[in-house]
Amino acid sequence: MAVDGKTLRGSRTPGTAARHVMTACDQATGVVLASVDVNGKTNEITRFAPLLDQISDLRGTVITADALHCQREHVTYLAKRGAHWILTVKGNQPHLHAQLTAMPWRAVPDATRDTDRGHGRREIRSCKILTISTGIDFPHAAQAIQIRRRRRRLDQPKRFTTETVYAITDLRVHQAKPAQLAGWIRGHWSIENKVHWVRDVTYDEDRSQIRTANGPEVMAALRNAAIGALRLTGVTNIAAANRHHARDSTRPLALLGIT
Repeated sequence: MAVDGKTLRGSRTPGTAARHVMTACDQATGVVLASVDVNGKTNEITRFAPLLDQISDLRGTVITADALHCQREHVTYLAKRGAHWILTVKGNQPHLHAQLTAMPWRAVPDATRDTDRGHGRREIRSCKILTISTGIDFPHAAQAIQIRRRRRRLDQPKRFTTETVYAITDLRVHQAKPAQLAGWIRGHWSIENKVHWVRDVTYDEDRSQIRTANGPEVMAALRNAAIGALRLTGVTNIAAANRHHARDSTRPLALLGIT
């Protein structure tokens, strides 16, 4: 399950900031399972637990989140709920990040390596994993992960860009294979492609003029519900599915099981 936030840019007014909504999304299906608003007096960190409180049973679930949510109170909360986690580590946790970069990665062979082509570029991803015994100051951390991404545009074969990202997880060696960990880390960004991108491009969310009261959050929830209903039927092209259902008013009702 991927946890991520999105700003509703069209909800900004001259006197108020744009609204922000955080969601929990099933990586495999692209269905939003819970959402919560993040108003101007709070931030995503304080809304993490209220978001997941909406889901009754998290036992055995793997939660992925970006570096903002690499927080000790978050992993304590997830441990109490019986959930596992994979968290990206960046500069907002400088001590932890330094500990991870100092690990003997050069001596570690790649646990997984794969290549992908698309959008006019080629990407090579490699993943190294180390079991944590001592030296990492973070509760429940069992394994450290280094992900390297090398990208090049197909029209510029000699120009590569390299990005190195670190993550930690409470999952132990016997609980998840390297390919699973790499897949969950990559799958975290599925929320961007399967939900956020669709809301922006297909539903034109950022240009929505609905700004009154909690209208922007309600419309975001309705868009999530529509996307989820279509995804659960196996739809991959949301725009084409919208056109199909718009031609006959009974089709959306049938989609929801209403006759």
